[in-house]
Amino acid sequence: MPLIGARVDQREARAPNRRSDARTSAPNQRAMPDRRVRCWRLTETHAEPAPPLPAALIARFAAIVGKPNCIWRPDELRTYECDGLTSFRARPGVVVLPASRAEVVEVVRLAYREGLPIVPRGSGTGLSGGALPVPGGVVLGLSRMKRIVEIDFDNGWMRVEPGVINLDISKRLAARGYYYAPDPSSQQVCTIGGNVAENSGGAHCLKYGFTTNHVLGATVVLPDGAVVELGGPIADPIGYDLRGALVGSEGTLGVVVEVVLRILRRPEATRTFFATFPSTDEAGTAVSLIIAAGIVPAAIEMMDRLAIVAIKASTGIDWPDVGAALLMDVDGPLAEVEHTAAEANRLAQNAGALEIRVPRDAAERDTMWRGRKSAFAAVGRISPNYVVQDGVIPRSEIAQVLRAIEGLASASGLRIANVFHAGDGNLHPLVLYDAAIPGQEALAEKTAGEILKLCVARGGSITGEHGVGADKAMYMGEMFSEADLATMNLVRCAFDPLVRMNPGKVFPTPRLCGDRPGIYHAHATELAGLAGRG
Repeated sequence: MPLIGARVDQREARAPNRRSDARTSAPNQRAMPDRRVRCWRLTETHAEPAPPLPAALIARFAAIVGKPNCIWRPDELRTYECDGLTSFRARPGVVVLPASRAEVVEVVRLAYREGLPIVPRGSGTGLSGGALPVPGGVVLGLSRMKRIVEIDFDNGWMRVEPGVINLDISKRLAARGYYYAPDPSSQQVCTIGGNVAENSGGAHCLKYGFTTNHVLGATVVLPDGAVVELGGPIADPIGYDLRGALVGSEGTLGVVVEVVLRILRRPEATRTFFATFPSTDEAGTAVSLIIAAGIVPAAIEMMDRLAIVAIKASTGIDWPDVGAALLMDVDGPLAEVEHTAAEANRLAQNAGALEIRVPRDAAERDTMWRGRKSAFAAVGRISPNYVVQDGVIPRSEIAQVLRAIEGLASASGLRIANVFHAGDGNLHPLVLYDAAIPGQEALAEKTAGEILKLCVARGGSITGEHGVGADKAMYMGEMFSEADLATMNLVRCAFDPLVRMNPGKVFPTPRLCGDRPGIYHAHATELAGLAGRG
């Protein structure tokens, strides 16, 4: 049965019928082997290796994508053991790099027949372990699928493959005065497919929204190899918003092979200012005053003292040694922008700004933004290791939460740098540690988790744009009840009844779709301490 609100793509051959029993074979296929997905505990940062896949099976994957694009040797698989969250590692059984939708379909069908889990992967820049492999499973790398298929300037959309780099889209559109709005800090290397999986944001999401606001439709290969179209280049598609369910699903529903994106006209004018403050208290007050005045900046970013120190050490930018800084863009029609920028400048001064700098030209503006976007990598100049977190709080709580984070830093003896999208309260605390010191890595992870709990307690969320992945699945219970999680699982199971797509991510306790939804009731052996859950 096709998904309601989705169109089955008839260009591909009919995929095998899905059944509730993993051992039931589809028509004209041999019986499915029992390769049940083993989910490891998320406290295990290095998962136990699985036995190598049979050589004959590797050869069948290679026959689909070509031998150079089928990676199976243990030394070569190390590259794919993790994404940007390097503290979690697992070795896949094989990495396949298809170049077309047809190849994706064949790879997915083969994995389905063999009972192998699939983890889709873009550039591997994710920071929540969303592309962490399943030991012995398939990593489906989509970086070779980088065609810009179609651009419709008249109607403001374009169709791209998932391996297209985020920034390359705006470069392609620039000559016609258009651009693509979501701009994650990794936009020079991250892919659109990864952005869709994580619902990525970026500095300018305050005014323009996240990836979900710019995805009109997608072509998706379901876990059994069926191809469906969700949404499309039309203003208001009928049926359930399955496109909305897909964006931010972190690879748990299917493999995206094409995306229809909304493209925008470049604003007539942009004005930027860089303001420094004695502390994050004054900077937070400035943010509140600006937003309360009815000004909606294109972006408004905050950095604390430690983040500024790291950025200066990495880039050599001539920022002063201060307690906090704001970097803000306003854009739109020229007359409006001039007035809005002047008013925001005045409000920042009223909040206690020490200095306000306005870039003299585009080059100086680019330098300011390069400093901000280098913040995560820059921390490597002042610490051998660090944990990047991603939480959300109400804007009004910024000063109080930052003081609480400072308290956590003092209690743990670890330094914490803060850089974040201040306009929508999306924090990115960086917990600094030295892995060479026994126990510091675990302490850093624990401190990062306490920050997430703090965000939830203040009315926020455990993630704003990095996703849940493997890193934060254990904290989902801080935000959602068992009934909430069971309902989310029902949505997942509508797409993936056998839980083959990116298993072990998002949900805190692995469940099969045959499990009864609802509140979990522990077995007597669990209550007696004789058995564990999950």
